[in-house]
Amino acid sequence: MKNLLIIGLILGASFGAVAQTSASYHGKKISDKGALPATQLAAKMDGKDKMPAKVEGTVESVCKMKGCWMNVKTGDGQVMRVSFKDYGFFVPKDIVGKTVVMEGVAETTTTPISELRHYAQDAGKSKEEIEKITEPEKALTFVADGVVVKN
Repeated sequence: MKNLLIIGLILGASFGAVAQTSASYHGKKISDKGALPATQLAAKMDGKDKMPAKVEGTVESVCKMKGCWMNVKTGDGQVMRVSFKDYGFFVPKDIVGKTVVMEGVAETTTTPISELRHYAQDAGKSKEEIEKITEPEKALTFVADGVVVKN
């Protein structure tokens, strides 16, 4: 009986440890340590057009078709579009609200109207919402080599 109790405690502790550290890795396997909060990325770029970075943030939306892009909150109601290097990997489509760490290159880009409409379609927007997109968008974007989705 005493042995059963000890085994039960060990199993319970091991399940607890697994639950606390579980994460999923996509693309190049990276560490989640040392990431800059997404809310600080724009200030860190300080006028640079492009910069290598490791960033942590909260997922605001994901491509509903394949998980081929995601938007990460950067603060003040803004988001940063994240794509994946060489279209080489995707993220799960059910990670909205989860914390991610991504490593790659941050860049200030101008997204053309056609691409913005494509993203809106992927996000499941209505035809009316898509047709309201009439201006290109200059924004902070990120091309990730690897992504950790924290659970």
